[in-house]
Formats: sequence, structure tokens, C-alpha cells
Amino acid sequence: MARSIVSRLAVAGLAVLLASGCQSVQERPMTATMPDQRPLVIAHRGASGERPEHTLLAYELAIDQGADFIEPDLVATRDGVLVARHENNIADTTDVADHPEFADRRTTKEIDGTPQTGWFTEDFTLAELRTLRARERLPQLRTGNTAYDGQAVIPTFAEVVALAQRRSAELGRTIGVYPETKHPSYFARIGLPLEEKLLAVLRDAGWDRADAPVFIQSFEVGNLVALDRVTGVRLVQLMARAGGPADDPAASYAAMATPEGLRAIAAYADGVGPEKALILPEWDAPTAFVDHAHAAGLEVHPWTFRAENLFLPAPLRSGSDPAAHGDLQAEIARFLELGVDGFFTDFPYQGVRARAAAPAR
Repeated sequence: MARSIVSRLAVAGLAVLLASGCQSVQERPMTATMPDQRPLVIAHRGASGERPEHTLLAYELAIDQGADFIEPDLVATRDGVLVARHENNIADTTDVADHPEFADRRTTKEIDGTPQTGWFTEDFTLAELRTLRARERLPQLRTGNTAYDGQAVIPTFAEVVALAQRRSAELGRTIGVYPETKHPSYFARIGLPLEEKLLAVLRDAGWDRADAPVFIQSFEVGNLVALDRVTGVRLVQLMARAGGPADDPAASYAAMATPEGLRAIAAYADGVGPEKALILPEWDAPTAFVDHAHAAGLEVHPWTFRAENLFLPAPLRSGSDPAAHGDLQAEIARFLELGVDGFFTDFPYQGVRARAAAPAR
């Protein structure tokens, strides 16, 4: 099933998303990573449990807390610059609604089959976006983060990479970047493909090799297949418990999570980023997902580990308040026991502590 997904996408000529001047790559290294820092602590949108997500404030704090990688979700501006936002709809993550000069840009669009109303990055130049300020996306759940509203601009991908490299030099340890291409087929359709711009930033930084501290991730398949043809940078197929890739309505993540599907993914990617429930749907009932992925030669980096009761399994919650913090370290420890190679967390310091307490493999 999943191998047919790859074949259909490849035949469709998805490599045209990328500039023709890129060089082809040889056989992919299957498990290249940072062996002295495994399992990897990946700061999900930065230390987004304690600072507004996708801001330099959040990325800086994540690095200070010991994260190995910082994760920017990437979308494009009207003038083709990649910036870090969870979605191209910035209604909930900026103060754009407070800017009367942009009131007429509020609109409704269909993104991956879902109507959304708001303001969208592709309708703003970078200079215009720089007049906005970031806000906490979950203010009712993370009230402390609202104290930082208005303090940060929307960073570019180049700025996130520069931060990682500068702090790596200062701290004497490697801090990598783990960018996600958001809605890549949508951006390609509107004439703002993400992939070549992403690779250009990495080339400028000298991080365009297989041994660079970089993973590129996507919930779609086509752009990863295309990227595999032109770069040695490690690639990760994201997958959820339900649904399927937006660029292939006939496919499903459930099929891709089978042993056959994981072997097909290994033809173009180096790892998988599964939703936690694909590994541990019930607290006492793990699946064989990790073993099957490892058998296919894939790294496993599940998402997302958050401290609030709302996101924790029932045995680890603290009381009934959804915003109260439960035992996140115990949840991470359980996944480490199951053999994951890294994990995404909004609270990097808790991930670092859980890793330090875990038995050596």
C-alpha cells in the first residue's frame, strides 16, 4: 500500500518543486545522527510551554535548557521568505487583528481541504510581518506565557539557523535545527514552493550535508520524495494516528505505519515522526511500531510531550485542572523504555531530565 504511494508521487514528477540546479545524492545514510546525544531532545517550536511558540525567546530558552534540536515550522511570505509560524494563518499567534492597516487582508481560504478565516503569511511581505508582534497561541492554558506577548517578532528561518550556530559556538555543543515544511503542496500551488528556499538557507549556513545537524520533516510525502533526490540532509516522515498526507487523499497514515509502509518510507526518508498514540495508544498497551520502524532502518521521533494534564495520559495527571502540570517526565521515561531515538517536547528541560534519569541502553 505505502510503496504504491511513493511510486504514484514519484511518477507525478514532484521533483519540479525544487530548482533544477541542485545536485543529486547517493544512497542515504539510514541512521546518521548525533551519537553522543541520543535520544535527542527536540524543542517543539522552542520551549513553547514557557514562551510564545516560534519566537527567538522560545528558541533561546530551549537551548539554555539543553535541547539538542530546535524546531521551526516554516511558511512563506508574499516575497518568498521562509518564516517560523505554526500555520500560515497568523490570527492566533500575532497581534495582526490590532493593526487596522491590515484589516482588509482578513480572508477565508481553504488549506488542505479545511476552510480557515484569518490573516495569512503569503499575503504579507516580510517587512510587513515585521511590524507585527508574536502572541501566545494557547493563552487560557498557558497564562504565564502571555507576559511575553508583544516582545518578539516573527523570525525568519535564516535567523533560527544563525541562532543555533551562534549558540553552538558559545556553548561548545552542537544545537541542530529540525524544520517542518507546513502545507508544502499548498504553497507550491500558489507559486511559493518552500523546498528550494529551505535548502538555500541551509547551503548558505554550510548545513546542507548528510552529517549536518539537520532533519527536514513533513506530513506530506511528495516533497520528501523530491527532497530525497536533491539533498543528503536527513528527512523525516511525520504521521498522525488518523488521516493521511494532504498531497495524496487515497493514502492513510495507518497504512504507512505498517511494517510494509515503514519499509516504503525508508526508500526516501531516514526517520519517522509518529503521533504518540501510534506507539502507546493506551498506557499499558504499547504497539510494535518502534520495533517495526527500526527493522526498516528508520529513526523514531514521536510527538508531542507536554506537561499539562490536558495532554497527559490519565495515570500521570495531577488533579482535574487541564492546565495543571502532571508527571511529564514519567511519560517521556516510558517512551524511552520503548526505544525511541528522540522526542518532541514543549518543555525541553523536562526532556533533558528524563533522559538523564533513564537507564543506559
